[in-house]
Amino acid sequence: MNPPTPSTGGLRRRTLLNAAGLAGLAAVGGCSGGIKRSGSASSGGALKLGYVTPQTGALAPFGEADSFVVGAMRDWFAKNPLSVGGKSVQVEILVRDAQSDSKRAGTVASDLILSDKVDMMLVSSTPDITNPVSDQCEANGVPCVSTVAPWQPWFIGRGGVPGGGKSFTWTYHFFWGLEDVEAVYQDMWAAAGAGKQAGGLFPNDPDGNAWGDSKLGFPPVVGKGGYAIVDPGRFAVGTQDYSAQIARFKAANAHILLGVVVPPDFTNFWKQAAQQGYRPRIATIAKALLFPSTIEALGALGNNLGTEVWWSPAHPYTSSLTGQTAKQLADAFTAATGKQWTQPIGFVHALFEVAAKAVTAAGSVGDRKAIVAALKTLKTDSVVGPVDWTSGPVPNVAKTPLVGGQWRKGAQHPYDLVVVSNPLKTAVPVGGAVQPL
Repeated sequence: MNPPTPSTGGLRRRTLLNAAGLAGLAAVGGCSGGIKRSGSASSGGALKLGYVTPQTGALAPFGEADSFVVGAMRDWFAKNPLSVGGKSVQVEILVRDAQSDSKRAGTVASDLILSDKVDMMLVSSTPDITNPVSDQCEANGVPCVSTVAPWQPWFIGRGGVPGGGKSFTWTYHFFWGLEDVEAVYQDMWAAAGAGKQAGGLFPNDPDGNAWGDSKLGFPPVVGKGGYAIVDPGRFAVGTQDYSAQIARFKAANAHILLGVVVPPDFTNFWKQAAQQGYRPRIATIAKALLFPSTIEALGALGNNLGTEVWWSPAHPYTSSLTGQTAKQLADAFTAATGKQWTQPIGFVHALFEVAAKAVTAAGSVGDRKAIVAALKTLKTDSVVGPVDWTSGPVPNVAKTPLVGGQWRKGAQHPYDLVVVSNPLKTAVPVGGAVQPL
């Protein structure tokens, strides 16, 4: 499976990188709205947390919130050291850019483990990044928590076997699964009156191979609902010409477009589809359509494009660490950066919530076995919802809620992501009805 090739096509590049942002992130998050402070304490040791994420390359939008969240966490822990085993513990966060490349993700994780001697690893954003980092931690006996990748590509993609088969010792994951996005997307397709024929846009990467798998992916599940997927086959990440896929979808009258692609690839595909006269009734695209920057790059072509929504200001959850609500956290991001909220904000924040809870429960910074034992039984609330590793669906995985949304032209921003489908989590309110393209 080919990892994404770093690309700049159509993406708004981050400018707050290591020298300008990640070396001094505390200044970015010093005034995070809604934080409840508990007062500072004297230092009695340190917890080293490694954090790996794609801040440049094709997956850079996933890392857009890192400067804000990591800065806010550094500020928070400086004023609120953890109480671990009766001692006050300072928290050090070491951030590394995976550059949207699987090989580099594994390399920087290895460096954090062997050279920087981190006590615990955190990693976010797509199987391309979470899997190689998790594998390094599993091989070296380092507690690791990952997120922002469906659990199947993370668990099965690394050799895990559901149903009592192989699981992992050192690596734990929280996010939703393919079964959740399959249910949400079908609900959106039905509401749009889009018929039963879908075009599948699945690249040759871990996500594309998992979503398009004829036995474990979308085809057998949506087939039970009467849907058929036209699948032209896997294409290389970074493909420039999508004429073959578009021709297949047009010939099949695929009024549903389904896919999981990196932002630059969808931008190319969607502009070519418009030029070649392919206009489905609804499009539900994972990964690429999560971010305001991708939609803005499409101009008028972005209206009513659909995607899954894992976190938003409307989610009714509160941080177990800072006391911020989802809306307060999103508003604090906008106030600090001047940018529109983006979904990874909540999950990056939740990684630090989970780390703090696990180490505190373990009672020791240096006892790695105690930390993974705490993760194995950890149940905690978070700003993205309940995180519970005791309820499955497989060992090492905790599921979080999922709803569906569409991008609509906004008042303060070019587009707003509106929740339009919540069959799996009615506690997350809808902000509108599904509308066809």
